[in-house]
Amino acid sequence: MAAARCGGESAPTGNTVGATPLPPTRRAREHLEEEQLLDGHYRLQEVPGGRVALPVVEEKLSQLRLPLEIPCGLVWIQDPVPSRAARRQTPAQKLRDELRQLLGKSWSEELERDVPHAWQRHGDLVLLSEDCFRAPPWEKLGPVLWQTVASALGAQRLARRGRVLPDGMRSPSVTLLLGQDGWVEHVDNGIRYTFDVTKCMFSPGNITEKLRVASLPCSGEVLVDLYAGIGYFTLPYLVHAAAAFAHACEWNGHAVEALRRNLVLNGVQDRCHIHHGDSRQLELRDVADRVNLGLIPSSEEGWPVACRVLKKGTGGVLHIHHNVETLPSTAPLQTPVLQAERGSPEGASSDGEVQHPTEDGQKETLGARVRPEWQRWAEATAARIRGLLAELHGQPWRTSILHIEAVKSYAPHVHHLVLDLECRPTLPT
Repeated sequence: MAAARCGGESAPTGNTVGATPLPPTRRAREHLEEEQLLDGHYRLQEVPGGRVALPVVEEKLSQLRLPLEIPCGLVWIQDPVPSRAARRQTPAQKLRDELRQLLGKSWSEELERDVPHAWQRHGDLVLLSEDCFRAPPWEKLGPVLWQTVASALGAQRLARRGRVLPDGMRSPSVTLLLGQDGWVEHVDNGIRYTFDVTKCMFSPGNITEKLRVASLPCSGEVLVDLYAGIGYFTLPYLVHAAAAFAHACEWNGHAVEALRRNLVLNGVQDRCHIHHGDSRQLELRDVADRVNLGLIPSSEEGWPVACRVLKKGTGGVLHIHHNVETLPSTAPLQTPVLQAERGSPEGASSDGEVQHPTEDGQKETLGARVRPEWQRWAEATAARIRGLLAELHGQPWRTSILHIEAVKSYAPHVHHLVLDLECRPTLPT
């Protein structure tokens, strides 16, 4: 960086420091600290001429008034050395400081409140939340804003999330801010998922259920996944649970494209057939040993289809997702239901949630015990499925609750649950 010395020409850019001979350095530093002018983000540096450069907060340069007995000139340093404290900065702190430096005197408390403290990272792409960088002054910066943000966060591409579109497909409203495309890759439990963040949703909070699915005993079975998306559950069934074949149903064209790529990425494209369209119109019948109904807040519209695709001679297992309201209560939890197919390892953890806050702010492992509301929902669902199967086949069926899995807290007093329901035809006596 060019030097700007007293009596010389100033350089237009740089980090401002005061340069003093070595002996008065301590006095100059104490004075700058007292006046809150010393910039703690940078280290003191030796400069030519036997002098020491003390970093000065650039926005307060006009307030710099050193005593006459302290000989000092101004210099601009091209690559100032960060202090130890600065090197220990969190990414959020680094982002805030670089933006403050970019805006200079235009920096304000309003802008500081508008800087994000959290984000999602997908490889070299950072996905920002919808409530950041909304203040009008940001717009005046143009592309340099997003280049600065990306640099501070160590990213090559940036996108910002909007509200989920009410189109029945849970399509994200995501704007690409920096970069050519939104395709990213994410790895969960050894499975590679690629998708376009501007077109498809990804749910890291479901990792516990994906881990559980991966360890279910599915060898030799045929799976029907009625709401496949990009393959959130289809892939664990094929890659880890050893399902022989899967029928993956999905009506979102962007998700179908990602699903095709993901099947190839994981080498299971020959064991899956994609049904692109509305799963309620699925023409399959009598093929499935297992059906996954991974739609929330309710998969109830898919229950008749799930009953039709189950093998009518032997039946199978339905995995029914649903959001269930849980009333605040201090009553003791019910005992666990039969966990014949529970496969998730105890204490499993990843970037998803294993423990969730309860209403009183304490922690509990949701999958360990079943609340009364959950049990009532499971029993009502089992009865409804039993009725659908009897009506469809003209003979009685039995249903057995194998397990109720609490995936995550979806909202206050609302939990995302999965019911593992065994459905078998009743044999003639």
